[in-house]
Amino acid sequence: MSINSMLFLTAFLPIVFLLDRLCPGRGKSGNLALRNLLLLLASLAFYAWGDPSHILLLLVSILMNYGLGIWLERAQKSARLVLAAGILANLALLGYYKYFDFFLRILNRLLGRQFFEMQQIPLPIGISFYTFAAISYLVDLYREQVPAEKNPLSLALYFSFFPKVSVGPIVRYREFGRQIKERTVTIQKTAAGIRRFAYGLGKKVLVANVVGGCVDKIYGQDISNVTGAMVWCAALLYTLQIYYDFSGFSDMAVGLSGMFGFEICENFHYPYLSGSIQEFWRRWHISLSSWFRDYLYIPLGGNRKGKIRTYLNLSVVFLATGLWHGATTAFLFWGALHGFFMILERLGLKKLLDRTKVLRYLYTMVIVIFGWVIFRVANLAPAFAYIRRMLMPWRYTVSTYALRELISNRCIFMALAGVLGMGLIQALLKKCGSLPKRLEGSVWEMLYCMFLVASSILFLVNGTYNPAIYLNF
Repeated sequence: MSINSMLFLTAFLPIVFLLDRLCPGRGKSGNLALRNLLLLLASLAFYAWGDPSHILLLLVSILMNYGLGIWLERAQKSARLVLAAGILANLALLGYYKYFDFFLRILNRLLGRQFFEMQQIPLPIGISFYTFAAISYLVDLYREQVPAEKNPLSLALYFSFFPKVSVGPIVRYREFGRQIKERTVTIQKTAAGIRRFAYGLGKKVLVANVVGGCVDKIYGQDISNVTGAMVWCAALLYTLQIYYDFSGFSDMAVGLSGMFGFEICENFHYPYLSGSIQEFWRRWHISLSSWFRDYLYIPLGGNRKGKIRTYLNLSVVFLATGLWHGATTAFLFWGALHGFFMILERLGLKKLLDRTKVLRYLYTMVIVIFGWVIFRVANLAPAFAYIRRMLMPWRYTVSTYALRELISNRCIFMALAGVLGMGLIQALLKKCGSLPKRLEGSVWEMLYCMFLVASSILFLVNGTYNPAIYLNF
C-alpha cells in the first residue's frame, strides 16, 4: 500500500483517522497508550499489505534495536563495542537485501567469469529509511542525547509509523520519541495537516505522475530513435518529476503526521532555487543530507582536520550517498559527481560563481539536470549515450516519432505549473506583505485543497500510472 493509493485514501486513512478520534487521551497529559497502540497496529497492517513476508524483517529490526538500546544504555566500558555491533548488524541487514547482488557482480568481474549467480533478492519497502533511523537511535543513545526506550511498542511505532515508513523522511528518535509519550491533537493541527497532505497529494498525482508518463515514453524508446531535443525534454521533465514525486510524498508524510498530533522534520526547501551544489544539498532530501553530516561526515573529522582530510571526508559522504540510493556504479558516479563539484566549490569555484547571480543558478541546474539523467537511467553506458545527445543535439535529429507525439498538452501544462510552483510563486507571494498569512486557512485555501484532492482522486481512478520513485530506495 502507498499513501497516494486509492485504497489508502478511501479506506485505510478514513478508518484509522476515525478510530483515532474515538480514542481517549487527546489532551497533553492524557493517556496516549491506546492511541499509540492503534497507530502501531495500523502501521504494521499498512506495511504488511504489499508483501506480508517483509513485515518479519521489520519486526526483527525493531526487536534487535530494542535489545541493543537496552544493552547499550547498561554497558559502560563496552559501550563503544556494543554500538559498533549494533551499527554492523543494521548495515548487514540492509547490505544483504540491497547490495548482495551488487557485491556478487563485483566478484564476478574480478574473477573474470560468471562464478556467482545473481540472487535477485526483493528489496523490502523502506528498509533504507528505517535502517538509518535505527542507526541514528543507537548513536544518539551512545552520545547520551536520548534514553533507551523501555517500551518496545513505542520503539516499534517509531520504526513503523505509516506516514514515513515507506519513503521517509528519516526522523530522529530524539524528535519523535517524546511525542509518542506527550502530544496534543487540536483542530488547528489537524486542519494544517490536511492542507499539507492535500498539497503533497496534488504535487505527486497531478504533476509528477503526468510529466513522469511522458518521461517514460521517451526513455522507453530505443536510444537510436531518440533525438537530442527528446533527451533534453526528458531530462527537464524528469527534473520536475523527481522533485514533485519525492517532495509530494514528504509533504503527505508531514501532513499525515500532523493529523495524528506528530510534528516531523521537513525534507525539502525549494532545492531548484539553489545557487550552488552545496546549497542544493542543504535544500534537497534534508533528512538524508543532515543524517550523513551528523553520523558520517562529522565523526570522520568534518572540516576540522585540514583541507585534504575535509575533501576526503566529502568524497566518502557522497559516495555513500550514491550507494544509499542504489547498488550500481551509476549511483556511485552520481554521488561522486555531486561530491566533485562540492569540493570544487570549496576550492574557490563558489566565490567566482557568486559574482554573477544568474550564472550560479544556471551552473547548479546544469549539474543537477545532467546528474538526474544518470540517476534516471541507472546505467552508466546508456546514460552517457543520452548525455552525448544532450551535448550535441544537432547530430541526433532523426526519429520515427515527432516530439509532440510523446509529450501531451496536459504534460506541457503541468510542467509549466511545476516550474512556477517549485519556488517562484512562493517567492512572489512573500513580496505581497500579509497576503500569504491571510490566505492560510482561509475559505479560498480550503476550496483549493478540496480541488486538489478531488482532481487527484479523479486522476487516480482514471489512470494506472502511479509510480513512487523513492520506494525503490
